[in-house]
Amino acid sequence: MKVRAKELSKQDRIEVLDALYTAAASIKGREAMKMFLRDLLTESERIMLGRRILIARMLIAGCTHRYIASGLHVGLDTVSKVHHWLDDQLPGYETAIDGMTKEFDKRYWESKAGQRELYATNTLYRLKKKYPLHFLLFPWPKGKSR
Repeated sequence: MKVRAKELSKQDRIEVLDALYTAAASIKGREAMKMFLRDLLTESERIMLGRRILIARMLIAGCTHRYIASGLHVGLDTVSKVHHWLDDQLPGYETAIDGMTKEFDKRYWESKAGQRELYATNTLYRLKKKYPLHFLLFPWPKGKSR
């Protein structure tokens, strides 16, 4: 028998949500989280949550509501709801987006494209990589102590 969230007592709601948060917090690693969410949620629920995260990321980046709605094929109401949640004083979305951005940046710089960009734009980096003892190639400035 289905029980609506509004019909749960405060104690039952706390107990159920504590179980969810504790289970999610106990998972370590991307693959384990992927399996957990796959088992817990339907595909459409996972996509819906993923879109909300992408919407939040785009809002933080300064994109307009219409641009986001057309680009992600979501309604303006969905974008407005996420924007309202971002305006909330709780930093849940911001913390998640910050961590996600750092992870994507890390993946990019570890990828071949990121390495090519790094090599193409940073001559000093290439010299350091090719000559690990590069500091011996350049004379130490006079009058400076080591």
